[in-house]
Amino acid sequence: MRLRTILLLLAALAALVSAPQWVKSTSPTEARALYAAAHDRTAYTLPPAKLRQAEGLFRTRTILYFAGSAWSILQLILLLAAGVPQRLRDGVVRATSNRLAQCFLFTLMLFGAIAALDAPLYIYGHHLGLAYGLSVQHWPNWLWDQLKSFLLVWIVGGMLVMVLFWVIRRSPRRWWVWFWVPAMVAVLFGVFLAPVLVDPLFNKFEPLQQSNPALVEQLEKVVARSGISLPPDRMFYMRASSKVTDLNAYVTGFGPSKRLVLWDTTIAQATPDELSSVFGHELGHYALHHIALGLVFTGLLLLVAFFLGQKMTEWLLRRYGLRWRIHSQNDWAFLAILLLALNTLSFFSAPVENAFSRAIEHAADVYGQEVIHGIVADPQAVTQHAFQRLGEASLEDPTAHPFVEFWTYSHPSIESRAAFAAAYNPWSTGEHAKYFSNSDAVYLK
Repeated sequence: MRLRTILLLLAALAALVSAPQWVKSTSPTEARALYAAAHDRTAYTLPPAKLRQAEGLFRTRTILYFAGSAWSILQLILLLAAGVPQRLRDGVVRATSNRLAQCFLFTLMLFGAIAALDAPLYIYGHHLGLAYGLSVQHWPNWLWDQLKSFLLVWIVGGMLVMVLFWVIRRSPRRWWVWFWVPAMVAVLFGVFLAPVLVDPLFNKFEPLQQSNPALVEQLEKVVARSGISLPPDRMFYMRASSKVTDLNAYVTGFGPSKRLVLWDTTIAQATPDELSSVFGHELGHYALHHIALGLVFTGLLLLVAFFLGQKMTEWLLRRYGLRWRIHSQNDWAFLAILLLALNTLSFFSAPVENAFSRAIEHAADVYGQEVIHGIVADPQAVTQHAFQRLGEASLEDPTAHPFVEFWTYSHPSIESRAAFAAAYNPWSTGEHAKYFSNSDAVYLK
């Protein structure tokens, strides 16, 4: 595939992302609320003791994030310099001539070595959650979750690595674009199957109708007002309290696996009106097609990452291949070089990914506040208080550094979200809401 074709494909994907049916421009009322929110330091506050905790937690997490990102790159350089992937390759080739067996043995040992090097950071991260009261998960149960995660990464990763090397053998120069196709198929299957096959391995779910029919009745009013189809059997309750103390809700899956999940911690601590606000935000992700848009965005990023990754690995092979005893892409040890390239690209693309995520989260915030208008008495106060409750439970620092937010935050800061909720009120001036055509809340699809 020629470069011109690739550029045309990227342009088409970019046009799809920016098409009017996916993205609405900022309304005048929204712009004014954003400006007001940028200057409001009172919408989300913490008492002095909690503020000190939140600031300490923010500093430690920031250090962990950047140290962990640097370590994910450095550890692969050290492994390659020490000849670890090369010795693993030699060992599996001596052990068996079957390429499938070689692949799974090699990925097991390479992923295991990486997991061992990452273990201190993950262990400290869990210790931090326990120390700040954000986690209540006992160490044996936490270790069991880590083992299950590793096995899933190994099994799925091993299958993808086998496909990768099959593609490399048939198209050494264009493997990056041909491998993108099965990689995206895997992403689609992952999004579709995760709610029914993966998530239940780590948490317990049950229909919300079964545990809290009164809440379902309240939430159905929000669904009816949205015009989106989300029957009660797609609303689930997750028992998060056995592991964590903070609050959350999320949407996942698509088609037959589509569902909205509320954590039991959220249900226990929030009022019915606040739950309607949280639910409205999550419903906004479906109403605004964020899952589909996220898949398009992921596809675009993967295509660019594979293209740049191929160029980087070519250079690394030319520059260090002889020293590392890796002479071609068709070498199991080449996987370590590719992971080095992709980890580097992942770190530097984080601001782009997070900017996209913050944009759709803000859109869902707007939608969530609009969809509960007329269902709760004061959408502004309810939504602001929901963010206050969420921030307190998660120990979110109201004074987070803007650079850290820019680089690492997948959501707008709690401070800015609470301030926007307090300021956004198109109804007070008789303006149309952004996503609804009138006071009857007919959703503008």
